[in-house]
Amino acid sequence: MKVRETTLPGVLLIEPEVFLDDRGWFMETFNAATFEAHGLPPVFLQDNQSFSQKNVLRGLHYQLEQPQGKLVRCTRGRILDVAVDIRRSSPNFGRHTSAILDDENRHMLWIAPGFAHGFSVLSDSAEVLYKCSTLRHASSERSILWNDPDLAIDWQVATPIVSAKDAAAPPLRRADTFP
Repeated sequence: MKVRETTLPGVLLIEPEVFLDDRGWFMETFNAATFEAHGLPPVFLQDNQSFSQKNVLRGLHYQLEQPQGKLVRCTRGRILDVAVDIRRSSPNFGRHTSAILDDENRHMLWIAPGFAHGFSVLSDSAEVLYKCSTLRHASSERSILWNDPDLAIDWQVATPIVSAKDAAAPPLRRADTFP
């Protein structure tokens, strides 16, 4: 398993080793010892899965209390996965990074607590699995406006389909964020 840094400290691209043969393929998606050796959590408390149609954009989501680190992978289809640093004390506050995750490259993205997360669906549909470092804390869930001009994220989707909640989210400068 290769673990690579992205342009933002706290967000890592994970490339599992894939073993191919005439029957198909096999890969290890999680190994506590390997993760711990790279400073990643060796324990996750919740798994989530979503299915979305083409052009769906989910995000940018986070929790203020019990912030979640997320290990994200796309098991079917293709997504643009995005993380935004929302720690006001960080020199990277307001910066984002992204990665293409799909069922061909089988890459995963680790997004540390303190980041907002979102993704857009680039294929006809996509299934996304993510492991979370803490449990859902509904009362502290927050969103940042996906098309905040200060973030200038290119979601690679011409006409995004967003939820009413995501469409009504505040821009980063008015959002509740981390110190």
